Amino acid sequence: MLSASEIEQNRLDLKPRKAEYQQLYEQIRQKHLSLDITRGKPSSAQLDLANALLELPGKHFTVDGTDTRNYGGIDGLPEMKALFAEILGVEASNVIVGGNSSLNMMYDTLARACQFGVPDGEKPWNQIENRKFLCPTPGYDRHFRVTEHLGFELIAVNLTDHGLDMDQIESLVSADHAIKGIWCVPKYSNPTGTCYDEDTVYRLAAMPAAKDFRILWDNAYAEHHLTDNPPHLDNIMTHCIAAGNANRVIEFASTSKISHPGSGVGALAASEDNIQDAKGHLGVQTIGPDKVNQLRHLLLFSDLQGLRTHMQKHAALVKPKFDLVDEVLTRELGGLGIAEWTRPQGGYFVSLDIPDGLAKQVIGLAADAGVKLTGAGAPFPYGKDPRDRNIRIAPTFPVLQEVGQATEVLATCIKLAASGE
Repeated sequence: MLSASEIEQNRLDLKPRKAEYQQLYEQIRQKHLSLDITRGKPSSAQLDLANALLELPGKHFTVDGTDTRNYGGIDGLPEMKALFAEILGVEASNVIVGGNSSLNMMYDTLARACQFGVPDGEKPWNQIENRKFLCPTPGYDRHFRVTEHLGFELIAVNLTDHGLDMDQIESLVSADHAIKGIWCVPKYSNPTGTCYDEDTVYRLAAMPAAKDFRILWDNAYAEHHLTDNPPHLDNIMTHCIAAGNANRVIEFASTSKISHPGSGVGALAASEDNIQDAKGHLGVQTIGPDKVNQLRHLLLFSDLQGLRTHMQKHAALVKPKFDLVDEVLTRELGGLGIAEWTRPQGGYFVSLDIPDGLAKQVIGLAADAGVKLTGAGAPFPYGKDPRDRNIRIAPTFPVLQEVGQATEVLATCIKLAASGE
């Protein structure tokens, strides 16, 4: 990683080329491009992979005779619970399968905790003054918005290239029991692609914290690999149980970027106490999820191996886009010493860091040139990047040619901004 003084010198070295970069930028503007790499959405080609869902299920009874068209089954079909249990490495009895959105399940989990409290908690979180939540950064903006909306103070903690800054986190939670939890995307984190190492997982499970502290373990990209040898992620549930903190973690997953995001299947996994608590509230909230949709997904994938075979088709479509982003950034910025970016092994994003104070300017330049990027600061609590340097690239949705064009425009904007005052 380059020092601040090295980056400043590299910027000075670019100044004589400012007019060249300005001319190139004006030529791009005259093309009137309209490219969008703002959100991590599957492309139409990826969605086509699951189009068989539109003709499924073709039947409505499960193997045990359950009529999926009717009420009931508040925690989901047993076969779908078993599939998510395999994905998350837990027992099927520790799984609740819901509707299409795991984010909705996360919101409900926190809203219930605020209104009613949690097992082993002393009182509802709404009654705790100055309640706080830890937000690894850069991270997922929708996570942060949920806790902000529910009245938590957001505390940024550092995401590293191997997981989390556990010294920082342990110091915070041991000193302040008004810190009620932490967001985690443990595999291919949004946006850096970081995978938590064993030490991070172990220390999260064992660290001293409030009895009702909760880890919201959003394993959204558990099966979204770009390589044949994906990194290993330790089982957080196993570590929590071993540490005597079985209730600490609540895991989430979904098929949202595996099948069709608007009509996928979401799930949570947790301890027996947490599951029974959640089911008690769900029994008031609903009479059951969309079991017909769960059945069609079971018929599409059959089992975990079928799902993984399906995901290999996704990787074949997605990996060339990530490779192209890296190729363009390396060609255009690699020798200039003004940018660093991630090369993820899975997930949906590339995280790009440029000189401090330039992200908003670069994103504005790109917008004027016809390329929409995620807003500066989005991966940080309250939408404020304290160094104004991080840019999230989401290459999955556009076609390959557009990914290349958008990345070239972005690189030009970075060189232009870095070469001037």
